[in-house]
Amino acid sequence: MYEHLETAENPDKLKRVVIDPVSRVEGHGKVTLLLDENDQVKQARLHIVEFRGFERFIQGRPYWELPVLVQRLCGICPVSHHLAAGKAIDQLVGVDPENLPIAATHLRKLLHFGQVLQSHALHFFHLASPDLLFGFDSDIAKRNIIGVIGAHPDIALQGVKLRKYGQEVIRVVSGKRVHGTAAIPGGMNKPLSTTDRDYLLTDIDQIIAWTSSAVALVKQLHCSNRSFYDEFASIPSHYMGLIQTDGALELYHGGLRAKDTNGAVIFDHVDYCKYNDYIHEQVKSWTYMKFPYLLSLGKENGWYRVGPLARVNNCDFIGTPLAEAARIDFKQHFESPQVHSTLAFHWARMIEALHCAESIKQLLNDPVTLSTVLVTQGEKRFEGVGVIEAPRGTLFHHYQIDENDIVTRANLIVSTTSNNTAMNESVRQVAATYLNGRELNEALLNNLEVAIRAYDPCLSCATHAMGKMPLAVELVDNEGKIVDRLVKSSSGHIAAA
Repeated sequence: MYEHLETAENPDKLKRVVIDPVSRVEGHGKVTLLLDENDQVKQARLHIVEFRGFERFIQGRPYWELPVLVQRLCGICPVSHHLAAGKAIDQLVGVDPENLPIAATHLRKLLHFGQVLQSHALHFFHLASPDLLFGFDSDIAKRNIIGVIGAHPDIALQGVKLRKYGQEVIRVVSGKRVHGTAAIPGGMNKPLSTTDRDYLLTDIDQIIAWTSSAVALVKQLHCSNRSFYDEFASIPSHYMGLIQTDGALELYHGGLRAKDTNGAVIFDHVDYCKYNDYIHEQVKSWTYMKFPYLLSLGKENGWYRVGPLARVNNCDFIGTPLAEAARIDFKQHFESPQVHSTLAFHWARMIEALHCAESIKQLLNDPVTLSTVLVTQGEKRFEGVGVIEAPRGTLFHHYQIDENDIVTRANLIVSTTSNNTAMNESVRQVAATYLNGRELNEALLNNLEVAIRAYDPCLSCATHAMGKMPLAVELVDNEGKIVDRLVKSSSGHIAAA
């Protein structure tokens, strides 16, 4: 592994190279490299330089506001936060997932599959495909979605239409393509009409065909340079995610499963409400993003990966026929119990997109989905935990309330946070393997960004304020001159500067 590149000795004597910001990802992050006089990499870090603070400012709010408030965490995966919060507040009104009306569960799954489909399409076609289709060191002028539209118009158009269809599913169920509302305590706020069902069914076979083509495309890319794709940014790791009781891939609700680097089970079918008995988080001074780890393996060895690659690695099968055939082909290609290739995230992501398209069709053709029985209620509780497989991985929302229904404590473990150590390890692997001793240029540095993009990180979702973060506040007059400035240090001390 590459943990020896986390912190260099005598950093003040080393050259500093910065990628700021990391491009074609959601949120703001940067990469720093420290090099010696021979351009040997001595330190490589992915930094998250923005903070979120949602756990703090939702305290004091009534719990029924949470599904609407927390989806403002993100413009890419608001549905994931909306549904995770919805599952948590179900418990606050005494409703466990198995007691939710079936139609409400179907509508939430429909909403979720639309979310995952549009997010995976956005990432693969808009953000990652320029690197994969043109090459990591290709001309930066065409290494973008405009370049893809010019050189591969059919592929670009499929990406646009796949994302549009996922957004339409979200709009039909929640009323808006971004930041709609649907989940309420104990159910959903409106049924699906026959007209809307028929509208979504009109294009679903074409959507399934396009997602199948996307799986074939990403396989073709892997096979075009197999050894490179297998080894680039690859790191052996543990994997964690939700799983159905029969071992099938699960995106909405299930138990937690973790497997080690060889595919052996670490824990299985764990009730996610007890997540704190299995997962803890570590804080480091140089980033606002935490480092989760499996408690039984400790801080040094317990880090893990989540997301499409983890889910496809961990499941025993996928419950839709085309996606299951694609999963089997994927596993046969790598001939290994666990696939550790970081670029294989893209392949697994498109398999999941295919699964989502097939699942949407199944739900739309199920008459139960049109039922108007959508809400139930039980006996009030004071604590709720909602967990869902967001596009980028396992997402935890945990709330506590008082007797007046006011939130007193909140804890979120966001998908990208769980991949924090892995992303840093991939950055260090690329730096050590492809950059050491070379004169750095934009094309070489893009290799570091390619490694990060494979995880499809959502950096604005994943940051965490600790209450003592350094902060500078400046008062500027109408001519742009600074008239006053206060600085808070990492120790919490505030002084004029």
